[in-house]
Amino acid sequence: MTKEEIIEAVHKCVAKLGRTPRTTDFYKHSGVSIGAVRKNFGTFTRLLRASSLEEEGPGFALAMEPLFLDWAKVTRKLGKIPTKADYSLEGRYSVRPFTRRFGSWSHVPDGMKEYATRNKMESEWEDVLKIIREHREAAGTSPGTSAGTLRTKRRLDRPIYGRPMLGTLSFTPTNEQGVIFLFGAVGDDLGFFITRVQTEFPDLEALREVGPNQCQRMTLEAEYESRNFLAHMHPLDGCDAIVCWIHNWPECPLEVIELKSVVEKLAKTQKS
Repeated sequence: MTKEEIIEAVHKCVAKLGRTPRTTDFYKHSGVSIGAVRKNFGTFTRLLRASSLEEEGPGFALAMEPLFLDWAKVTRKLGKIPTKADYSLEGRYSVRPFTRRFGSWSHVPDGMKEYATRNKMESEWEDVLKIIREHREAAGTSPGTSAGTLRTKRRLDRPIYGRPMLGTLSFTPTNEQGVIFLFGAVGDDLGFFITRVQTEFPDLEALREVGPNQCQRMTLEAEYESRNFLAHMHPLDGCDAIVCWIHNWPECPLEVIELKSVVEKLAKTQKS
């Protein structure tokens, strides 16, 4: 049995199980012998890595590259964003590796665009990225906005502003940079003192007041919506909290600081 045939058997097993197979799973479902794996790869772990699988938490998960390539090929073939049913029929894998990464199938297009942009693949997949953009417009959404946001009478040749509000920032934020700026404006009211802003993950380092004349260091990631943390594929153990404008990830295991709620409370305080 060749290396290519064994690797193909791994991917068939992934598609069948919806996850990366453990050793016992693989030998049970693939029909490949232990001797063939040892002869060609030495160990089962090396076979997984040769099959474009990466370590991620307990066990192994399917790497982003094969997920992107397969999803993009299906999208290109269909000429539209595939539904779960579409991908189950046309794709190589199950939908589980995607929902495990992105939390919801509806977040997959944004995650794929993020991956293509980060890896400078825009020219090769220009048609697929165009389909993603058209899908957003048809659905009435854009990166970092909630599904169903109305886009009626929107002029595409003019910039977008948030609704006016009180405070240092005259308008509500519409993107991650606005969230960072707003957090800088209201952070003191929340007991935060920002010590560092950076372009790499996590975005912010701050001291948090935990008692009289007592502060502790924290790291925070800024997102327009808290659920964007999933779409951007940030590790959960990479920061202490998420600071966002809208909190729409109720099951988030991290602390979430929703600035929309903070601003509403501050506005009421100023009026009273």
